[in-house]
Amino acid sequence: MQEKSLAITKVNQGVYAKARLSRDPRFDGQFFVAVKTTGIFCRPICPAKLPKEENVTYFTHATTAMAKGFRPCYRCRPDSAPQSSAWEGVNTTLSRAMKLLSALPIQSVAHISSRLGISERYLNKLMISAVGISPKQFQNMQRALFAKQLIQQSALSFTDIAHTASYDSLRQLQRAIAQYCNTTPSALRKTKASAHNDITLFLSYRPPYDWAYVRAFLSMRAISGMENVTENSYQRWFNLQGDVGYVRVEHVNARNGFAVTINIPDLSHLHSIIENIKGMLDLNADPALIKHSLVQAGLSENEVLSGIRLPSAWSVFESGCRAILGQQVSVKAAIGQVSLLVHTLGAKAKTAKTDNPDTIHTNASNCSVSGENAYCFPTPESVALADLRFLRMPDARREALRRFAQLFTENSSPEHSEILALKGVGSWTLDYIKMRGERQPDVYLEGDLIVRKMAALHPVEPEKAAPWRSYLTLQLWKLSDNAQGKIENKERKKEKDK
Repeated sequence: MQEKSLAITKVNQGVYAKARLSRDPRFDGQFFVAVKTTGIFCRPICPAKLPKEENVTYFTHATTAMAKGFRPCYRCRPDSAPQSSAWEGVNTTLSRAMKLLSALPIQSVAHISSRLGISERYLNKLMISAVGISPKQFQNMQRALFAKQLIQQSALSFTDIAHTASYDSLRQLQRAIAQYCNTTPSALRKTKASAHNDITLFLSYRPPYDWAYVRAFLSMRAISGMENVTENSYQRWFNLQGDVGYVRVEHVNARNGFAVTINIPDLSHLHSIIENIKGMLDLNADPALIKHSLVQAGLSENEVLSGIRLPSAWSVFESGCRAILGQQVSVKAAIGQVSLLVHTLGAKAKTAKTDNPDTIHTNASNCSVSGENAYCFPTPESVALADLRFLRMPDARREALRRFAQLFTENSSPEHSEILALKGVGSWTLDYIKMRGERQPDVYLEGDLIVRKMAALHPVEPEKAAPWRSYLTLQLWKLSDNAQGKIENKERKKEKDK
């Protein structure tokens, strides 16, 4: 794909100027407004008094504004903005590079360029062309923004924040905040540090967001004891490299985001967990762009959900297990099998003390997952080594699950060709993994029976929905649910009439 820069064009300037004046939250995260007279840059939704147009300049990435000497606003917190919509117009290598460079703990630029299959020199060229700074500078600014977010939103001590943001010492954190934010950690903090294990943050999205759809989707697939879905929240336990943690997200419609509570014993995992939550709830999607593509594919405006999102699984491995156990059965039957797997092989987490050596303790204080014990999804090792005869299914499917788990014990990120080569794993299973596990936005599940039926009833041209065909798959599933609901209502009405 041809390389393109993220630089602001004259056409974009006009659009951004109108969006800035309207404070339209649908543009949040797509660009940032830097004020020349104050040296501060903001999100377009910032409540501060609007500056004159001749005093502002626009940037598509927060780090670009910081590289030009502007410091982030304390009120609107640019570090909390949803990311741009899949970096439209930017090549895949650059998108992957930005993701890897933003990850914590930080990796060396040489290692990242090796993972991307390019030279350090070419990676440097890509980053300077896109955001005007080197890969190393991008890394430093990204972790400074993450540290700023923790300082302003959490009650973690500065020492814990330094550790979480991959700084070797508190002094390094202080230098970074002084360099990029022109202040001190103490000046940024509004709440007192606490030894409480619950970490609270707020994650924004670009509205509209169809929480009712996401909630229903997650609720239908929730595993009792591991997940709990309420009217306004989603909660679950998870196992990350042997550490058991807990997360709760509460939808706050008035603020266009989610209030998040995380409890983990090892803070070095915090950044990856936050990014996982963003991905699971699809917080960085651009709903207007997606809806336009689905209408282009042949669906009517009324048929497309406003604010559709792609609710994903917690991990690629979990999505694969769910897909294999869901082959050729209903969602309800599949969840029954997944629940059996979790309750038999998943690690237990309990808030109260116990003498059971197989129970992992946690200090989560805000957990409402039902049951005496809470469960984590089993690890690949536990599934690969277990006698799976407790699963009520054909032997061939049990063996497919075992082989899948064995593959993940050998490589945590196996190639698609390796997954597809497994006996009992076909294209539908791999596509499901790519869509819900890897969170790829452009997967059309054409092998799915419901998708085929609904595509016949609602003639669509899937290629015109690219690069958002995963959302087309979800939309067709939703249309099937609506049709089934109408049939059930008619049947109930007939019974009443009798």
